[in-house]
Amino acid sequence: MSRRPRRNHTAAFKAKVALAAVRGEKTLAELAEQFDIHRNQITQWKSQLQEGAAGVFGEARVDQATPVDLKALHAKIGALTLENDFLEGALTKAGAPADRSSFAGWKAGLLSAKR
Repeated sequence: MSRRPRRNHTAAFKAKVALAAVRGEKTLAELAEQFDIHRNQITQWKSQLQEGAAGVFGEARVDQATPVDLKALHAKIGALTLENDFLEGALTKAGAPADRSSFAGWKAGLLSAKR
């Protein structure tokens, strides 16, 4: 028995199948044959549709973006800029070039730009 390759269904197709199952005009076996999907998959999509239906009308908004505090972000940018300027000056005073690309280790990949 050979297995067919895994199929990825679009959200529109899943909704179409689930809505047909919710309507109840055909049995699960008939829907499974019509859409070439297993009966368990149809039942799963139907339950997902019924669970998420309340979210369509605005009751359950889970994925709202959290508000961003711009003042805090600007303060962090300023602090990091100040730190970079300080470290660049310290490197220059120590005799090392301020430009990272001129380091031999930088070109060889031995040094990272991460903190």
